Order: sequence, then structure tokens, then C-alpha cells
Amino acid sequence: MRIVHFIIAITILSGCSKTKLMPVRQNMPVANNDTIPKATDTGTVTYLALGDSYTIGEAVPADENFPNRLTAVLKQNDYNILPPVIIARTGWTTNELIAAIKQKDIKEKFTMVTLLIGVNNQYRGYNIDTYRTEFVQLLNTALNYAGNNSKHVFVVSIPDYGVTPFASGSDTKKIEKEINAYNAIAEDEAGKAGVTFVDITQISRNALYDKALVAGDGLHPSGKMYSEWINKLAPVVAKHLNSK
Repeated sequence: MRIVHFIIAITILSGCSKTKLMPVRQNMPVANNDTIPKATDTGTVTYLALGDSYTIGEAVPADENFPNRLTAVLKQNDYNILPPVIIARTGWTTNELIAAIKQKDIKEKFTMVTLLIGVNNQYRGYNIDTYRTEFVQLLNTALNYAGNNSKHVFVVSIPDYGVTPFASGSDTKKIEKEINAYNAIAEDEAGKAGVTFVDITQISRNALYDKALVAGDGLHPSGKMYSEWINKLAPVVAKHLNSK
């Protein structure tokens, strides 16, 4: 049974399964627009989202993932923002995201960039020092895409999947400790680069008590959880977009 469980685990996190659960649309809370500064510039906003399954929104409809929901909320507040360009895939580690960005070879610059990466490094047991090195490389790439405007790059923390049904029977304390260590690196390097770090990890841990925060696959965030992320992320992003 342990072997079977291991195979299932690898399939879910790596995205190698040939069959996927159909996304389930939920009644999502609307972001609190009272906390979001209205746009002070009518210029066009372009957005690049870099990451893994947490960015593409594995197991939820595309319009419920956080880049699309962030875009929708900014539009509601008068930002002339285009649909996000997303470079992300379920199962990607930092080195796989680096390789994908090189392959895409996008030449354009973006008004804003988000970066959320690292859970698969932790899950696969990769060297955490390698994570720091590759994260810094990705952070520099994000800055370059944002025209070296550090105010318009946003690092989103890694959620804690240890509270999900998927991790039942796992050493959840170990997962929590390692996720904290990865996030500490991301926050540290973001600070050095003058980039905003948005901590949504505690929101993810609320799934221990509210199962509606977990998607139908028992692992990834639901639309409801993404909405809660946006309530924290959107005001920060809007503030920095207005500050140029």
C-alpha cells in the first residue's frame, strides 16, 4: 500500500497523469474592493506570471487561478490590464521553470511580474541551497522582465500542502518546517532585491479547518482559497502599480 500511495503522490505533484479530475467551480467570495487603490494611470498594464501548479490553478477553471483573478480584480478597479501571460506547469521545480523561460524566449517587457516557485523542490527533496541559487536567478529574470522596476515584481510565498487530504499519513511537521525554510529564503532574497514578498502561507494552512479551501483533487487550492490570496495580494499590487 505504501508503494501505491507513493506512485499516486508522484502523479499528482508531477502532472504526469493522463487523466485529470474535472475542475469544480465554486461560489467564490468577491475580493474586497474597498481595500484596493483605484488606478491613477490609464496606461496599459501587462502581466507575466511565473510558477508551477499553484500559478496555473491545477484542478480549478482557468479563470479562478490567482493570475486571472488578480487581473479581473484590477480591472474592476479601473486598471487597463491585459490578460496575463503565464509560464507555469504542474510539477515544475526552479530549474524546470528556468528551462521553460529560456525555451519561451519572450522578448517583451511587462508592467508587473509575479513569481511563486519551490514546492516541488521541497517535495522531491532537492538541496535547499540549490533552491536559493536558482531562485535568485529566477528573481533576476523577473526583474529583467519588469524593466528592473523592483516595485513591480511580487514574490508569492509557497503554500503548505501538509494540511491537505493529499498529505494525510505524511510527516506534516516536516513538511511545515521545510516549507517555512523555503519561504524564508524567498523572503530573504526578495528583500535583498527590493521586491515585495506576499505571504499567503498562513491562508493555505487554514485548509486544515476549512476543506472548502482545497480543490477537488485534495491537494491544490480551490477557487475560494485563491480569492483569499487575492484579498491580500491585490491591494499590495495596486499600491505599487500606482507608485510607478
